[in-house]
Amino acid sequence: MLLLMTPALLLPGMTQDSKQIVAFVALFGAVITLIEYGSSYPSLIEFRNAPPFNRVRFVSLFLTVFLLSVLFRGQYDETTLTRVVSAIGLLIGHVIDFPYSPVRLIILLLPDADNAQHVALMRAAAGLSYLIALMTLAVFLIAMRLGGWPNKSEPFNFWTNLPTFDPTMGGDIVARLNKDARFNIMLGFFLPFFLPAVARAASGLFDASMVSTPQTLVWMLAIWTFLPASLFMRGIAMNRIADMIDDKRQRGARAVQAGLLAA
Repeated sequence: MLLLMTPALLLPGMTQDSKQIVAFVALFGAVITLIEYGSSYPSLIEFRNAPPFNRVRFVSLFLTVFLLSVLFRGQYDETTLTRVVSAIGLLIGHVIDFPYSPVRLIILLLPDADNAQHVALMRAAAGLSYLIALMTLAVFLIAMRLGGWPNKSEPFNFWTNLPTFDPTMGGDIVARLNKDARFNIMLGFFLPFFLPAVARAASGLFDASMVSTPQTLVWMLAIWTFLPASLFMRGIAMNRIADMIDDKRQRGARAVQAGLLAA
């Protein structure tokens, strides 16, 4: 609920009706999350019994939404926190703002690209979002390496953690997991470049004022970086599970072979 309500709480310009809608959506999201995690059977949420996969993703999205909200709030109420967040965003934005980079593609979407202040704000927001996405991947890789994700001391329930993946649907499960892992990683790599192009192509279908409000920009930029990072994490996780299954198969084959030799 706090995640969904953060932009509405920190940014001005929300009408009473809008606040009620945000509160209803936040309550609905909280109820759905409680139901999904409270169920003993498979649901739509993947890796719900394999922490810290979803915890890392949630913290990443919350930090992105919170810091972007603080950044945009600085345009109305400047504080020490907003200046620090803006400085970090501008620094990262300048570093990765080169031709054909995702940040440059975001800046090209601006209808008023000649407005230096607006360009600097969007560069800082895009840089901040991208930094959090990269840190998310780094944290997950470190947790996977140091913590042996998923925990080897506990059984990994394939059915509840990958409810949308049918292991009986044709082909070897290890090959299919590796194939899906490569697809997710490639999609996560190209999506930051692809989404701005789609938004630019569809810009004529929407009113420009719809995407100029701070609340809308916060969610657009958060999704722009969170979705590719989630796909990267999913691909890495599926590759890890494929390696676990293959390792278990090899250990089983060696045990059978040792038993036959002993006999």
